[in-house]
Amino acid sequence: MVPIVSVLLSGAAMGRKKTNGRVELVPQGIRVGRSVLPLLAGTVHYFRLDPAVWRPALEAVKALGLGFVDTYVPWGTHERSAGEFDFGQSEPRLDVTRFLRLAEDVGLYAIVRPGPHINAELTYFGIPERVIWIKECQAVSPGGRPVALPVPPLAFPVPSYASEAFHAEASVWLRAVGAELAPLVWPSGPIVLYQVDNEGAMYFRDGVYDQDYHADAIAHYREFLRDKYENVDTLRDLYADPGLTFFNVEPPRRLQATTPLDLARHLDWAEFQEALLARAFERYKQGLVSVGLTGIPTSHNLPLSEGATPLDPERVGSVVDLLGLDYYHGATPPQRAEIARRTSELAERSAARGHPPFACELGAGFPPFFPPLSEQDNAFTALAALAYGLRGYNLYMAVERDRWIGAPIDTHGRPRASAEFWRRLSAALEKVKFSELERRAAVHVVVPRSLRRLARVMHAFGPISAALFQVLGGGATNACFEDDLGLGGPRVIEVDRFLAVVESALDAERIPYAFSGGDILRHSLKRARWTIIASSSALEPEIVERLERAWKRGRIVTVGPYAPERDASFRPLAEPVALAHRGSASVPALLPFDAQAIADAVSVAKKSLELSELASEPETVRVTLHCDKKGAPRVLFAINATDAGISSRVDSAGARRALDLFDGTVFRARQGRFDVELEPRSVRMLELEV
Repeated sequence: MVPIVSVLLSGAAMGRKKTNGRVELVPQGIRVGRSVLPLLAGTVHYFRLDPAVWRPALEAVKALGLGFVDTYVPWGTHERSAGEFDFGQSEPRLDVTRFLRLAEDVGLYAIVRPGPHINAELTYFGIPERVIWIKECQAVSPGGRPVALPVPPLAFPVPSYASEAFHAEASVWLRAVGAELAPLVWPSGPIVLYQVDNEGAMYFRDGVYDQDYHADAIAHYREFLRDKYENVDTLRDLYADPGLTFFNVEPPRRLQATTPLDLARHLDWAEFQEALLARAFERYKQGLVSVGLTGIPTSHNLPLSEGATPLDPERVGSVVDLLGLDYYHGATPPQRAEIARRTSELAERSAARGHPPFACELGAGFPPFFPPLSEQDNAFTALAALAYGLRGYNLYMAVERDRWIGAPIDTHGRPRASAEFWRRLSAALEKVKFSELERRAAVHVVVPRSLRRLARVMHAFGPISAALFQVLGGGATNACFEDDLGLGGPRVIEVDRFLAVVESALDAERIPYAFSGGDILRHSLKRARWTIIASSSALEPEIVERLERAWKRGRIVTVGPYAPERDASFRPLAEPVALAHRGSASVPALLPFDAQAIADAVSVAKKSLELSELASEPETVRVTLHCDKKGAPRVLFAINATDAGISSRVDSAGARRALDLFDGTVFRARQGRFDVELEPRSVRMLELEV
């Protein structure tokens, strides 16, 4: 055990050797010195394994074709008492430095994830039990009670991201672990990337009115409103309360809205939660930076159905360098569609930011308290995510441990039968230089943050997270209140249905498309031939401004199903957006919620804008294409998410011949098509020869 005072002194005095080398994210992966490496990693939990098997386990990870090992560094496991930590001095399995040096010796780079929250299927999610039970550290419900997370093996009260008491406790840990890890940063060691916190969606108790009514959170909320509105009269007018000040305003504790203007205080509370998380991540990061953990990129992993959580990619992305997703999906048509939406948006956001689309956790197995995921589910998810734009991943878990089932490597470092799929996948990606390829989508479907915030506010099922509905393939139609608030219809539900019809129409025409966020609208306007912006009639002023400029410059942009008439707080715009002379002769500026009108608009746009298609038969088969920098087609994916085998005909994309990168089957084009047999719930990855 090491007293915290000595840890901090050693960290403060420590300095790393100067070098001309650098570590930075690039679209193809990560640049380490002069080498650019695709981000292919596998998770090993050193603290759950006998140190005698560390080397065999790491060698097995490398044998899968992976270049990085990923590991959590759990606060609650290393802490022996408040302010004292064991990094291997007493318990050999906690010697994270030795583990990472072994990884370096084996030839692996390292990604570390020191929390403070790590989950990792640990009791208390890796936070010390003593901290969990400190009342001042706990998130607070609207009724003033601790907020419990009912997760196996033991429900526990979740910490508050606002609590100064929790931040003080976390700071001691982060500075201690940061001092331990700093000497291992490249080039002095193997660490080239580290994660700040983990799946920061308020410990999955992320309903708008679920938490956090901690006194420190309310104080931050009042600061947030003061910074946003500056003038108290503006706040009073918006909230229709002449007695309000920035010192007495209270957050809403349940949805109470009968008119559009009533939504403002609720939307502000939801936005504050987004700001609160980003602020907490910044503080965690600074704790690590303060003791020398610098010079390498940082990351954060967004959980399943991240769009339904308070994690705002724009805000979180202002704190960390790389935003990645977690993938735990089954092989079904709804899950295929969810993978497509999530991954295509990730790919576009990553392209806008100049880093690789990365899966911080790509499921290889599952925890025992999850619905079972088969090896077929894992393989389908991996290939489908790659099909829609993923370029790097971290296998979670690569090596088996307690509270996990189905990793490709067992606890002794021996590969299981499922390891062969992952080895072949690595080989396939290397063969075609997949990290250098690009999936191009001529149509971008933009979902503004304000719409996602509104969906959170209108969520009808209290403590049951809206994310759960998306995980199960549902959305606002299944999860939101049907109140129309005097707008003539339940706007969130109507926009959700509108988007479903737009997707269906684009799929019917076999037009490649991607989802995108309002924060990267500028990127989408430059990259897409046709941009469709989802609008409930309320849009952020910056989106309205960019929309007007895009039309003036001749960009093909459509909003729907409602014209922008209000700002993000649902206040009427001083000048509603004029649509009469917008758009083009063939593509409308406003697309109403009408299935036939949408189908007609997509069909006309396909012809007038000369949008390319990727044909496939039957209609249940999906195809994606990946090209090199010169635009030459190199890899094609054929996806069958159904439970039946299919004899399909898929677009050859101009190629004469194709090779299945897994089983070696050769396909020859006939009349611009490949005849491809697709097994149930499967994806084929074909290398193209033009």
